[in-house]
Amino acid sequence: MHSRVLLWSALGLALLLVMPWLLLQALPQNQAQFWTANILGRGIVFGIIAMSLTFLATYGGFISLAQMMVAGVAGYTLAIFVDGAVPRIAGGLGYGLAIPLAILAATVMGLIVGAIAVRTRDIYLLMITLALAMGIFRFIETNIAWFNGYEGIRNVVGPDVFGFDFRNAYVFYYIALGTAGALYFGVLYLVRTPFGLVLQGIRDNPRRVAALGYAVGPHRIAAFGVAGFIAGCGGVLATIYNIGISPGSIGLGATVNVLIMSVIGGLGHPIGAFVGSLVFTFFDTFSASIYDRERFNTLIGVVFLVIVLLSPDGLLGAGARLRKMLGGRDAP
Repeated sequence: MHSRVLLWSALGLALLLVMPWLLLQALPQNQAQFWTANILGRGIVFGIIAMSLTFLATYGGFISLAQMMVAGVAGYTLAIFVDGAVPRIAGGLGYGLAIPLAILAATVMGLIVGAIAVRTRDIYLLMITLALAMGIFRFIETNIAWFNGYEGIRNVVGPDVFGFDFRNAYVFYYIALGTAGALYFGVLYLVRTPFGLVLQGIRDNPRRVAALGYAVGPHRIAAFGVAGFIAGCGGVLATIYNIGISPGSIGLGATVNVLIMSVIGGLGHPIGAFVGSLVFTFFDTFSASIYDRERFNTLIGVVFLVIVLLSPDGLLGAGARLRKMLGGRDAP
């Protein structure tokens, strides 16, 4: 089963590697660049953040609504300390130092969220992580000295990569894809290590795992730290994609959007985060022209409801049932 997952994942990665070339063959250059960066690239970046939620839900058994906030901590840390951001808050660091610092800050914030929420489950975990997310959001929104309040911090353009501008659509796309691939396969490896197996045991029966001598609380907190690291990587890329960050990037709407992406794709496997994110990004981009510019969110909501009603376990679950109907085996 694991080898089958790796095979399909490798095939999907290979398709995404050649997708910019395929788009260039099918579309004019400006449209191909738009699809590469603003549909596929953006979808992959927010898929990374959604995967941090999916990781916790799939292997830990808890859904955190703080993941967009954790990603925002990485984004704000980058914007505060990197040289060239406007307005200058601290500045002085190059991207080579500011990016690791931002990811470290997100990891620490993930550990803090885990330490606060470690004894809660189900709806109580959902509410406490949402409360933490909204508390940090309000703090950032009203703090001028460090976060520039409502306006946020701009001009976070990203580093040069081997002489190529990060703003180049293809450079951004392949960096995002490489980051997503490394994190995705890293998660698949992690969940087969002793830590990952204990985490899944805690998900299924925490009392039995505790009786075997494993520390349940520290494992849960560590899982939030791993999810914070993943979200931090996505937060850095999202901040560079948006050329800055503002409180709206981590508000309630953004928080709910990450949850929608995860549910659309399916919470049963990390790949669902990317499937859901790409679907969400497509409709988020084109719904205004497909339906009505004034009511484009209605179309997004209808798509979400249809998917959830027809397949509560998302598009991955629908695909598994379709293969079963056609005579194949269940999906992994």
